[in-house]
Amino acid sequence: MAEAKNRPLSPHLQIWRWGPAMFTSILHRVTGNGLAVAGLAVLLWWLGALAGGEASYATFTKHASAWYGMVVLVGISWAFFSHMASGLRHFVMDVGAGYELDRNALWSVLTPVAGILLTAAFWALILLR
Repeated sequence: MAEAKNRPLSPHLQIWRWGPAMFTSILHRVTGNGLAVAGLAVLLWWLGALAGGEASYATFTKHASAWYGMVVLVGISWAFFSHMASGLRHFVMDVGAGYELDRNALWSVLTPVAGILLTAAFWALILLR
């Protein structure tokens, strides 16, 4: 039996050629983890501020409406919409559609674009009403 000592045990990122589907898959994982960490932290802070009374809620709104709070809130909403769009793409693929290379590449590119457009529309609705 021939020995292959220099072969990797499993494929890694240096072997695979980067493509839109790989980027979208990694972005889906990153946005999911970001929502789990940052989104949960902001949600718990908001709920604690609601339960803490008027002064506690005023402190939360002061930080949330500051420039750094808006960056965090826009980032969380972008992560939500990107993760949702990617999840819908995965749902369609789970049904068995969209595996053709050209369609898969097209939807892999359109998914992050949809996340950005949905985030912009969401914040336009909030800020321009």
